[in-house]
Amino acid sequence: MKYVILQGDGMADYPLDSLGGKTPLEAAATPHMDWLAAHGILGLAYTIPEGFPPGSDVGNMSIMGYDPARYHTGRSPLEAASMGVSLGPEDIAFRCNLVTLKQEENGAVMEDFTAGHITSEEGSEIIRDLNRQLGGNGVEFYPGVSYRHLMVWRGGEEEMATTPPHDITDQKIDPYLPCGKGSEKLRALMGASETLLTRHPVNRLRELAGKKSATSIWLWGQGRAPTLPSLKERFGIEGGVISAVDIINGLGVYAGLDRIRVPGITGFFDTNYRGKGEYGLRALEEKDFIFIHVEAPDEAGHMGDVEEKIRAIENFDEKVVGTLLQGMGRWDEWRLLLLPDHPTPIALKTHSPDPVPFVLYSSSDRGEKKGGAYNERDAKASGVVVRKAFKLIEALIEGRKPWTET
Repeated sequence: MKYVILQGDGMADYPLDSLGGKTPLEAAATPHMDWLAAHGILGLAYTIPEGFPPGSDVGNMSIMGYDPARYHTGRSPLEAASMGVSLGPEDIAFRCNLVTLKQEENGAVMEDFTAGHITSEEGSEIIRDLNRQLGGNGVEFYPGVSYRHLMVWRGGEEEMATTPPHDITDQKIDPYLPCGKGSEKLRALMGASETLLTRHPVNRLRELAGKKSATSIWLWGQGRAPTLPSLKERFGIEGGVISAVDIINGLGVYAGLDRIRVPGITGFFDTNYRGKGEYGLRALEEKDFIFIHVEAPDEAGHMGDVEEKIRAIENFDEKVVGTLLQGMGRWDEWRLLLLPDHPTPIALKTHSPDPVPFVLYSSSDRGEKKGGAYNERDAKASGVVVRKAFKLIEALIEGRKPWTET
């Protein structure tokens, strides 16, 4: 038996007037996801437990079969694992975004939480320089991908309140700066980074090219290293993960999955969609399980760009889902789970905790059409609801039924 999870980050959304009351999923051409919905089990799943922030760390932990209420310690420890950064029991990891702040008369505004989607090469040069100038005394900076980087505070504090920068686009930053025990250190580092980045050569070159500058770091998403049982320990399966995003790869590390490296994957609209599907099929030749993640729909949601979101969804459907479906026929028995980790509504430009549409398909269902298309409206109309999305992996691997029907 082969098992596949396909995760289109942030695909779910709200109905939009500009789309005639449709959501991007309803407006997009998605024949492959619609086929799965029509022939599999379609429903709604709550990936974000009550009381948890609707982040990709929480949503993907649920999708990979781990109860966030039991295992979640923060997103940054997952990113640290992906980057090969070891955390001791007293060490705290922080996400370190490179951001663009716009100075206005009454204070700074979060203009762009991605610093104009700065390249990984540019970001790495900046982070290495910041580590040389701001690191030390237990503080370490590590380069990641694009705008997403890591800071570790050895023996540090974790109980301060921090805010994801993608939650405050176009808003004044002062009410959202870190607060609480230990926050003074974070604020000092963020302030010092502004001074250093003002004259950084990477920013000078970006300005000459008409691109946004990385004007500051933004520290958030802190946590200690979690302890998770591997999927092999739980289900006796071995597998891999395909993603351009450290948080997904780090979760894969804790789950005991191999990282499958695919050329040209970026975590943005220009990612190698088809390569993810092709490398997923190749991995299944040797492995039992593959988790494939695509970030692009989420990025479009954060930008409030409905056309890009539709395009990203269609690319995901054609080049990832379609490629997998065309190749899965080489195995007699397989199951597939399709869903996003959370909605990223265009109207909000950030995540929401609403339930998401899911499809669970088994090769044993071939030919049996049940009706419905893959979108929020049809998923709700199905009456199938999974209150604890972390139980979906038991349905995928063990054939259990974790849903209720209304």
